[in-house]
Amino acid sequence: MTEPGREQMLPSRAPSRLSPLYVAARTSQVTLKDGSRVLLRPALSTDRALLAREFDRLSPESRYRRFFSPLKVMTPRFLDYLTSMDYVDHFAWAALAAVPGPDGELQGLGVSRYIRLSDPTAAEMAVTVVDDWQGKGLGRILLDALVLEALEKSITRFEGDVLTENGPMQELLRRTGATFRAEGSGVLRFSIDLPPREEALRGSPFGELLRAVAKGEVALYQAERCPWLFGVGALD
Repeated sequence: MTEPGREQMLPSRAPSRLSPLYVAARTSQVTLKDGSRVLLRPALSTDRALLAREFDRLSPESRYRRFFSPLKVMTPRFLDYLTSMDYVDHFAWAALAAVPGPDGELQGLGVSRYIRLSDPTAAEMAVTVVDDWQGKGLGRILLDALVLEALEKSITRFEGDVLTENGPMQELLRRTGATFRAEGSGVLRFSIDLPPREEALRGSPFGELLRAVAKGEVALYQAERCPWLFGVGALD
């Protein structure tokens, strides 16, 4: 994912009215390896404040690893960019704490995102998890979910940049079959050829989630508005 200021916006292909059922049908609860419960759903254009709060919880080191610069604030322009998704060429998953915070607000825990490149079969990707939720397996689940969504949109390769010092992210990418090449001082360019959907599901954390869904062990709120999507009525 390119750093702030280098992104090029794709023409929007978003529907004029995003259906709440589209979001609700893709909203699921995930249990991490430490027993923590997380809600996974598509990111929304109304997530600006959520993204800003999530950014504030990132340590300076995590911000540098994600944005390759000592970014201190999310500018309105950058928030506009991150929330201007068409769900085809630009898609993002949001991970939320299953229980709202003491003030009743949603707690953002992580985001995974792809943006299609000029080669329509390739996309840039990035995964971000707030510091106090790192090491719980959430990054892998967000990446697995992103792979499945990309395959559905005919994307077969992910590309992106990672700092040479970011060992944890490199290890996560290597476990997914990524290759690396030097992209400049302190930066590696990675490339991942995505497996077929059936292979991507086999043995993956998100595959286990989908199997639980198929067994009826996870509710998708398809028949009614998902109670976790506060404010989604504004999309009607």
